Amino acid sequence: MEAVPARARGFVASVALLAVLCVLPLRAAHPPWWELGLLAALYALCQHTVRRRLGGTFYPVLLAGAFLLPPAAAALVPVPAALLLSVRDRPVLLRRVWRAARPSLAVWGAAQVHVALGGRDAVGPPDFPYALAPAGAAVLAFCLVLTVLDGGILAAAEHVPLRRAWRGLLSRSLAPVAVHGLAGLMMAVLWRSPYGPVAALLVLLPMGVSWWVFAQYHRERAAHQATIRALVQAVDIKDGYTRGHSERVGHASVLIARELGMDDERVEVLRFAGILHDVGKLGVPTRLLRKDGPLTPEERRIIELHPEYGHEMVRGISFLGEARAAILHHHERLDGSGYPYGLAGDRIPECARVVAVADAFDAMTSTRSYSRARPVEAAVAELERCAGTHFDPRMVTALARALRRGGWHPAVTADETPHGVPAQQPGTGSRSGAAR
Repeated sequence: MEAVPARARGFVASVALLAVLCVLPLRAAHPPWWELGLLAALYALCQHTVRRRLGGTFYPVLLAGAFLLPPAAAALVPVPAALLLSVRDRPVLLRRVWRAARPSLAVWGAAQVHVALGGRDAVGPPDFPYALAPAGAAVLAFCLVLTVLDGGILAAAEHVPLRRAWRGLLSRSLAPVAVHGLAGLMMAVLWRSPYGPVAALLVLLPMGVSWWVFAQYHRERAAHQATIRALVQAVDIKDGYTRGHSERVGHASVLIARELGMDDERVEVLRFAGILHDVGKLGVPTRLLRKDGPLTPEERRIIELHPEYGHEMVRGISFLGEARAAILHHHERLDGSGYPYGLAGDRIPECARVVAVADAFDAMTSTRSYSRARPVEAAVAELERCAGTHFDPRMVTALARALRRGGWHPAVTADETPHGVPAQQPGTGSRSGAAR
């Protein structure tokens, strides 16, 4: 991206200047140049392999440098990789500077903490378990510096508030970087042992295998996301009046699930359920989906087959889990008057009860061919009026609490409402909107 904001350029320049200041004491530190050169070359090779084959960043060699070298020397280890590896996006120079300065500051901070806590004396000869405490503190410092820098560049480049930019960065990075830190500590211990640097390289083999497994997981996850996006795009193309509806139902389902305290795995499944709840519309004639005006009883019966069509379409997608049940049952009602099977009460799967509320809420707050959007407060009031008959009161209450706390900012999902379309009458939103 060519147009990088001036704030972001200034932030990168400031980080680069700090990195240069960290390296200035290098000559006075009398570093072991051959170790510095070997670690820098090894890090560049690992980064090239990981980026080309797996994607991501490989930190064990970098952290081994923090455990073995003086801070000023450790800060130089990532520089050759940043200068030599290809950069796909523009501006190239700015990205190279960022790739060099960011890890340099992080590894310098880790090395400073490690030295201050006497970690170098504990590494060679190894003194366990005392070597673990300085190494752990160094890894924490490494993560903290990366968190500050990553949040800062996000805030500068995209004008995101700092608190929001930093939210979750440390918690997400701490566990994987801690594993890399243990591998880096083992490398440093073997490096200082009688077996020398060659033995230290053996640590990279199991780390490479584990990284490959991790990368495969993320590739599979990306394939899942691509599958879902393709299905949703097909529905949006076919039913233009509800474009964007699926994503918003997924978002509302996540709000409800989090408010109910569900674990992250179930929250993700409910997101899938919300996004794919209308995938069965691919089996419904387009003329019915785009029809202006009321449906005949026969047309309504045809449209009401879409949950079963959707369930059949996703039956073989194993990663969806209980989302398949939500796709099949999200039009069931608590009093048994819903479809396709007329289930009632607790016989309706919990995930379907979540998606039913999210679906009806977005149907009422979106402009469609047969109705205008209601205000959020009116839609919530309608959900509360129908709680206990159409909708599970727990789900309605959870959505209302989440909306009061964070609000709702939907995107436009349809063309401009044609002139003459009447405003939606009270009590019809959860019926006609849900049917379509």
